[in-house]
Amino acid sequence: MTDLFSPLTLRGVTFRNRIGVSPMCQYCCGEDGRPTDWHLAHLVSRAIGGPGMVMTEASAVTPEGRISPGDVGLWEEGQIAAHARITAAVARLGAVPAIQLAHSGRKGSRLPAWDHGPASPGWTALAPSAVAFGDYAVPRAMTEAEVAGTIAAFAEAARRSVRAGYRLIELHAAHGYLLHNFLSPLSNRRNDAWGGDFEGRTRLVREICAAVRDAIPADLPLSLRVSHTDWVEGGWTTAESVELARRVKALGVDIVDVSSGGLDAGQKIPLGPGYQVPGAEAVRQGADIPVMAVGLITDPHQAQAVLAEGKADMILLARAFLRDPYWVLNAAVALGRADAVTAPPQYDRGWSSLGKIPMDKAVGAPMPAL
Repeated sequence: MTDLFSPLTLRGVTFRNRIGVSPMCQYCCGEDGRPTDWHLAHLVSRAIGGPGMVMTEASAVTPEGRISPGDVGLWEEGQIAAHARITAAVARLGAVPAIQLAHSGRKGSRLPAWDHGPASPGWTALAPSAVAFGDYAVPRAMTEAEVAGTIAAFAEAARRSVRAGYRLIELHAAHGYLLHNFLSPLSNRRNDAWGGDFEGRTRLVREICAAVRDAIPADLPLSLRVSHTDWVEGGWTTAESVELARRVKALGVDIVDVSSGGLDAGQKIPLGPGYQVPGAEAVRQGADIPVMAVGLITDPHQAQAVLAEGKADMILLARAFLRDPYWVLNAAVALGRADAVTAPPQYDRGWSSLGKIPMDKAVGAPMPAL
């Protein structure tokens, strides 16, 4: 039985447990795309709580690939140093620093999530076809040269990610952003080599996976996030996600982060605890590839059951970590596995005095200063 607190090794990287902090957009950079003190505090506070991996939010590979003007980016060399502050601190705390590389596609040029509406001043969003998302502005269909340039942009951002200290790189092909736009027939109406049938619609994702694999060291794991279904008739399907996973596994992708939806405003999502886990299980079994499960997984027993039943290899949480940065420590207590985690010595007295983790289990090696 796979244990929530057992290590996982992908290529040359070992995660201390099967719990990860999912990328969460914060929309609070300056126009330069550099992570700020807020990002450092946000991510390091989660690393203190004991997850095996902490993933930086969707980071744009080009300026026009941002969702909002406040997005994090890695489209130029000058952004590396701000990322390196985060990776160094997260790694010192024992978690694997990871990054999600992304392009917003037709959902770009928007205000932060809490403000809604188009960015002002903004930019023209790009997409495979001039088909809008809901009431958003109609994007401009990309030229073939721009499509090819996007492949190069992802590869260059991956190289910068390595130099910044990230130890897992994820490519964002979910939630209605550019790579997902190419995958789904609802948003990809092209009749050239980048559209049409499954081969054409998946070509961009496959070529980016291959280019990024070539751009990063052989010992670094590569992840692909997909929306396993659009939840809309005639859209991208779970069966297509399984086939895509088979293809990208052969190109060097090591794990698939399985989410869903986000492409069409008409989606009908059956929300409930673990509602996306069946998609993760389908990809894991159908493509014989490790997967990460996400989506309303909040209870430690629930997370353990997903792993024990062979439905996923790692559990990612987002909102649960916003509510409780120490979810991992509390999960260990709830599952009777306090022996599997170590509270930082700076926090040891607080935990042991509450009787949650015995003093002899809570004390670990001194943590280096941040």
